[in-house]
Amino acid sequence: MCGIIGYIGTRDATPLLIEGLRRLEYRGYDSAGIAYLSEGRLKIQRAVGKLSSLEAVLSRDLSPSHLGIGHTRWATHGKPTEENAHPHRAGAIALIHNGIIENYRVLRDTLVASGRDFSSETDTEVIAHLIDRRYQTGVSFKQAVSETLTQIEGSFALCIICEDEPQQMIAVRRGSPLTIGMGSKEFFVASDVQAFVAQTSEAIFLDDGEMAHFSDNGVCFYDAEGRSQSKQATTLSHDQSFTGKGTFRHFMQKEIHEQSRAIMDTLFGRVSQQAEAVCPDDLIQAAPSLGKVDLARSRRILLVGCGTSWHSALIGKFFFEAIAGIPTEVDIASEFRYRNPPLSKGDLLIATSQSGETADTLAALREAQIKGVQTLAICNVVGSTLSREAGRVLYTRAGPEIAVASTKAFTTQLVAFFLLACFFGQTRKTLPVKLRKQLVRELLAIPHKIDILMAQEQAVATIAKQYFRCRDFLFLGRNLHYPVALEGALKLKEVSYIHAEGYPAGEMKHGPIALIDEHMPVVVIVPRDHVREKVISNIMEVKARDGKIIAVTHGDDAEAAALADAVISTPEVSPYLSPILTVIPLQMLAYHVALLRGSDIDQPRNLAKSVTVE
Repeated sequence: MCGIIGYIGTRDATPLLIEGLRRLEYRGYDSAGIAYLSEGRLKIQRAVGKLSSLEAVLSRDLSPSHLGIGHTRWATHGKPTEENAHPHRAGAIALIHNGIIENYRVLRDTLVASGRDFSSETDTEVIAHLIDRRYQTGVSFKQAVSETLTQIEGSFALCIICEDEPQQMIAVRRGSPLTIGMGSKEFFVASDVQAFVAQTSEAIFLDDGEMAHFSDNGVCFYDAEGRSQSKQATTLSHDQSFTGKGTFRHFMQKEIHEQSRAIMDTLFGRVSQQAEAVCPDDLIQAAPSLGKVDLARSRRILLVGCGTSWHSALIGKFFFEAIAGIPTEVDIASEFRYRNPPLSKGDLLIATSQSGETADTLAALREAQIKGVQTLAICNVVGSTLSREAGRVLYTRAGPEIAVASTKAFTTQLVAFFLLACFFGQTRKTLPVKLRKQLVRELLAIPHKIDILMAQEQAVATIAKQYFRCRDFLFLGRNLHYPVALEGALKLKEVSYIHAEGYPAGEMKHGPIALIDEHMPVVVIVPRDHVREKVISNIMEVKARDGKIIAVTHGDDAEAAALADAVISTPEVSPYLSPILTVIPLQMLAYHVALLRGSDIDQPRNLAKSVTVE
C-alpha cells in the first residue's frame, strides 16, 4: 500500500523523486523519505507525517544526485515514526519496500544473534541487512540481492541502491506491483505509473518474480530463476495522466463531479445507439491465447471484490440474475479463498478492483484460475496486475481517482456490470428486445441526469450543516438500494470518522431499531419500484421513535417528503439504473459532513487508496 519511486539518469534525482511522491501520496501518508547518492556518499532524509514534512527537512540539506529512491508509507510493522520511515539502510545498502515479509521475525532474530543492530521495528529493515551481509562477502550487488530473495517469504516490491555502485539500481517484485518508466537515458521505478507519467509515457510492467537491473548498459530484466527476459514497453494513455484539483477544494469533490464524464467514457464504443444494443466486440478485451470462449453462456457467475468494489458487485448480482437469468454469488474477496469454494467449469469469476492491485482480489482470481474457472476483471487502471492476469478485462475508463474514498470508481463499475448483464441477456435471449432498447436509451441518458443531480449539491451541503455533529448515522435501503446504503455508510465513515451503519431496511426491526432516538439521523433511499411501500413503512417506524429522516427520492415524492426531515430528489430513471443516481447524494453528504468537521478528506487517517497487502 506504500508508494515507491526510484530514479537513475542524467537529471537531478531529488525533484523528480519529490514530484513522484506527491503523485503517490494517496498510497500512504504516515511518513516519507528519500535516499540518494551524492559525491560518493549515500544520504537519507526522512520525516513523519505528510510529504510537506519531508520537503521542509530537504529544504535545509539537499545536494544534487543522479540516483535516488523515495517512499511514502502506510504503516504495517511499526508505528509511524522517523525510525520506521523508509528508506532503510544497512551498511552500503538502502532500500524501499511495499508489502509484508511474513518470516521477518525469524530472520531478524538470526541477524541479531550474528551481531547486527536494528534501528527500526519494521520488517523491511531485515531485507537491507540480509542484502548487506551477503554483499560484504564480496559478491556483486545483483547477486547479493538475488540470493537474499530466496530467504524471504511474503509479498514485496523493492527498489534498492548501493553506496559503492553509483551507476546501479535494482527493482524486484513478488506479489506487489512495480512498474518501470522508460525515458531517454533515464529510468523510473514506481508502484504506480502516476509517479512518472508526466516524465515518460513508455512503461514496462514487471511480472511476479521479475527483477530489473539498471546500470551503465541500460536495463536488463530477469525472471524468478535468474534467466534474462525480453520485455515490451506499453504506451500509457492520456487517461492515466495525473491531473490536479482544478477549481475544486478536494479531489473527492472533483471526482464526484467527474462522474458524468467518466460514465460517458465507460459507455463510449460499447453501446450502439442505432441498434439500441450492447456491442460485444468493444466490451471485453481477451488474452489472445484464450480465443473466443463465450462467457455469456456461463452457468454460474461468482463476483469478488473488496470495500466499494464489493458493494458494486452486490448490485451486479441483481443485474446478472434479473437481466441475464444467470445464478450469481457475491463474495468479499478476502474471504473467498479461505472457505475453499466449490468451483467447476462453466463458472465465471468476475474480479472487481479500481486499482487492479488489491491483494485479496488478486488472490481470489488466482484461486479460481487454479481450479480451471474462466475469469474476467473489471478495473480502472490499464496494465494493472489484475488486468494482466485475468483471462479477460473490461476497463471502466474512469480516469485517475486520487481521493482515497472511491466515488466515480463505484458508478463506473455499476455501468460495467450493467453492460455485461445486458450483453449476456442479449446473447442468452433472456432480455426482451423492447426492454433492451428501453434500458439502452435510459443508460445513455444517465450522464445528463447526473449533470442535473449536481445542482443539488448546495441542498446537500445545507443538510450536512444540520447533522455534521451527530455521532451515529443509519443508512437504509431495500433490493438494489441495500448495497447503496452500505456504500453511503462507508463513505461517511471513511472521510468524516462518524460511526455509520448500512442495513437492509427490512432488517431494521431485527436490531438497529434499538439505536433510534431523536439524535439519530436515518438516511433512507426511497425508490419508485415494487418495494417502495415497504420502505415508506420503515420510515414511519423510524418516525414513531423520533428518528431524523433524510430521504433520497426519485423525482418529486410528496408522501416521502411529508414524512422526512430533509429530502434529496434524484431524476426519474429505470429502477435497474437508479443506484447510479441515488449513491451520488450520499457521496456529497459524506463530503460536506467531513468538510464541516475539518477532516482530511482526500487522505483519511489509517486508509490508503490501493490495498496491496493482506
